[in-house]
Amino acid sequence: MREIIFDTETTGLSFSNGDRLVEIGCVEMVNRVETGRTYHAYFHPERSMPAEAQRIHGLSDAFLSDKPKFHEKVEELLAFIGDAKLVAHNATFDFGFLNGELNRLGREIISLERMIDTVAMARQRHPGAKHSLDALCGRYGIDRSHRVLHGALLDAQLLCQVYVELTGGRQIGLTLVSDDVEVAASVEIVRHAAPARPMRVFAVPEAELARHAAFVAKLKNPLWGADASG
Repeated sequence: MREIIFDTETTGLSFSNGDRLVEIGCVEMVNRVETGRTYHAYFHPERSMPAEAQRIHGLSDAFLSDKPKFHEKVEELLAFIGDAKLVAHNATFDFGFLNGELNRLGREIISLERMIDTVAMARQRHPGAKHSLDALCGRYGIDRSHRVLHGALLDAQLLCQVYVELTGGRQIGLTLVSDDVEVAASVEIVRHAAPARPMRVFAVPEAELARHAAFVAKLKNPLWGADASG
C-alpha cells in the first residue's frame, strides 16, 4: 500500500482570503515503511509574506523571490503523488491549500476520499490529550530536537514516525507471516537460537536418603501410603 505523507507551509490560514502555498514536502511510504523517496519544493507566492507567517516557518520574501511559481512545478508534484492516499496533520488545512492551488489553475482537485488526517486519528486514540505534532512526537519518544522552525519536509518526516505509531506502532512489521521472505527470516531466527542445555543429574548422599526415610516413617497415614483410598 503506497501512501504519501505531506506537509505544507503557507502565507497564512485561508486560501480563499488570498493566502498562498509556499512550500510542500512529501515522503513516500509503502506498507508503512519509508522508501527513501521524497518530493520537496518552494513556491513564489505572488504576494508578500506576512510577518506572523514568517515567524512560524522563516520563509521571507527575499528567500522566495527566485523560487518557481506553483504552476511551474505542478506536473512533477502530481506525478510524485500519483493515486496514493495522502496523509497530513490537520489534513483539511493542507488539502485546502493544495486543492486551492490546483483549482486556481483549472486542474482537477484531489478527492477528499484520499485524505487521512492524523489529528483526527490522535483525537480518537488519545482523547483529551494534546494533538500537535510536537506533542505527539513527545508522547512517542520521537526526536524533534532539530525542529527549530516549521519546515514542510522535516515535518512530513516526523509525521511518518507519528503515523506509524498511530497505526499500530513499530511492531507493525511483526504481524502474521505472509510470504517466503518472512518465512525464511523466522527459520533463521530458530536456527540461531541457543542450544538446549543437557539435563544435570545430582547424586544424593546416602546419609540424606537415610534421614529422609526416617522422616517419612514418622508420618501418619501419608497420601501415598497403602491405606490411602482416595
